[in-house]
Amino acid sequence: MGAGEPPRVRVLLFDVFGTCVDWRGGIARAGENVARRCGITSIDWLAFADGWRRRYQPQLETVRSGARDWVELDVLHRESLDELLDAQRLDLGEQERVELTLAWHALDPWPDTVEGLRRLGARHVRAACSNGHRALVMSLMRHGALPFDAVLGAETARAYKPRPEVYLRSVAALGVGPAEAMMVAAHNSDLRAAAACGLKTAFIARPYEWGPGQSEDLRADPSVDVVAGDLIDLAERLDDWHTSLDR
Repeated sequence: MGAGEPPRVRVLLFDVFGTCVDWRGGIARAGENVARRCGITSIDWLAFADGWRRRYQPQLETVRSGARDWVELDVLHRESLDELLDAQRLDLGEQERVELTLAWHALDPWPDTVEGLRRLGARHVRAACSNGHRALVMSLMRHGALPFDAVLGAETARAYKPRPEVYLRSVAALGVGPAEAMMVAAHNSDLRAAAACGLKTAFIARPYEWGPGQSEDLRADPSVDVVAGDLIDLAERLDDWHTSLDR
């Protein structure tokens, strides 16, 4: 890199839930499996998945705020599941509750995810930067053949996004500075937090993450560095970006 040239992006950090994998469809299918076995016919499992996910940020906030010590996401998912089941007066046994909690470890990738990650690996280190702990993300990698080079994020920092230490400690673990890293996510709040730490940002459109009625994160914030339709499109756009820097 010559004097005065901007640093190249060497590392891509990826949000996982919603950006790389379809949590809504996966949780709904797990619920349907439980329902068939238990004879439950009264639950809309897509709505159930939405309700469970809506408890996600409030649960993370109990740790972010310092109200409780660090706990892994499995603990928070189980607590919010129990709350949701109580609210819906749905009495599931321990086996079924464990099965639903572990469904977050076996979510399918979006159709473009694996190929997009593969292409992006030609020029970049690819690291998961998720609120999921390592065991959870590694299970997702095995389930969906996700070709990440590293699993970082919340457990590395012992904090939950969008706390700045999640981004900064993930970048530091890979031996680069923030300006040499790019956060890739389908959520503008994640990207704004990363940008505030000095990272480049890329928005991936996932307009059906919350189903056909989704109203948030349909478009990127104007401040985002790169906007792409999916991860394959991002690979093409970053190839063009690097080519332009080589001229």
